Amino acid sequence: MRAIIQHNSKEFKIDLSKPLDISIPISASKNNVNAWYLDDPKFEPVKLEDWVGSVKFGAPVNFNNIWFNPHSHGTHTECIGHITKEFHSVNKYLKQFFFTAEVISVAGEKYMKDTVISKKQIELLLKDNTPEALVIRTMPNTNDKIKRQYSNTNWTYITEEAMVFIREKGIKHLLIDLPSVDREHDGGTLLAHKAFWDFDGNQRLDCTITEFIYVSNKVKDGSYLLNLQIASFENDATPSKPILYKVLK
Repeated sequence: MRAIIQHNSKEFKIDLSKPLDISIPISASKNNVNAWYLDDPKFEPVKLEDWVGSVKFGAPVNFNNIWFNPHSHGTHTECIGHITKEFHSVNKYLKQFFFTAEVISVAGEKYMKDTVISKKQIELLLKDNTPEALVIRTMPNTNDKIKRQYSNTNWTYITEEAMVFIREKGIKHLLIDLPSVDREHDGGTLLAHKAFWDFDGNQRLDCTITEFIYVSNKVKDGSYLLNLQIASFENDATPSKPILYKVLK
C-alpha cells in the first residue's frame, strides 16, 4: 500500500507494504546478540505457589517475566541520559518518529591496534546530503551479526572527530550495527557519545543513538524514510524497532 507522508513541509511517497526492519530481536537464547559481559536474556513463567504461568504446565495463559538489558541484548535507542548524572528519559525526549535517513556502508580503517570509522570516510560517503538520521552499516556485513558475542572483541568505533562532523552536519539520530559508538575499553572517556550529544556544550537532549541494528545487504545505500519505533520505557535507553522505507519517485 502506497502512502504519502508529510514531513517538515515536504511530501514523501513510500510503500507501507515493504518495510525494511533493521532491528535485532531479543530472545531467550545463547544465540541472542550480546555485549558488556552479561548473561543471556531470560524469559521465565511466573511462579506463584503451585501455579506456573505457562499453558504447557496447565495455566490458561502464558505469563512470563523477562530479564534483559537494553544496552546488551538487542537493538536499543538511547538519549543523553546514558552518560549524565541527571536522569533523562529517551521516552520523554523522542517525540517524533519519522525522519529522513541516509544509509551508508563503511569498512573501518586501521588505527594502531584498533579499527575506526573516520571523519574522512563519513564526509566522503555523505557528500552534500544532510539527513536527519544516519544509518551506518559496517563492512564486512554478515548475518552472524544478529547472534555475535561482542564482549572483549575490541569492535570498530567512531572517532571523536567523525562524531563532531556528524553533529555539525545537523544529524540528530545516529544508528549503527555495533554495541557502541565508542571503543569497548576506553577508560570511561566516551568521546564519541559526548561529541554527538555536545556533552560539554549545548546538550542535544532530543537526539538519539541507536545501537545493535542489523542492515541486510538487500538494503542498498541511499536515501530512506526512517520510522524509529521505541518501547515506552522511562529510562536512558529502550528496546527499539527502526524501520526504513524506500522513498519512491
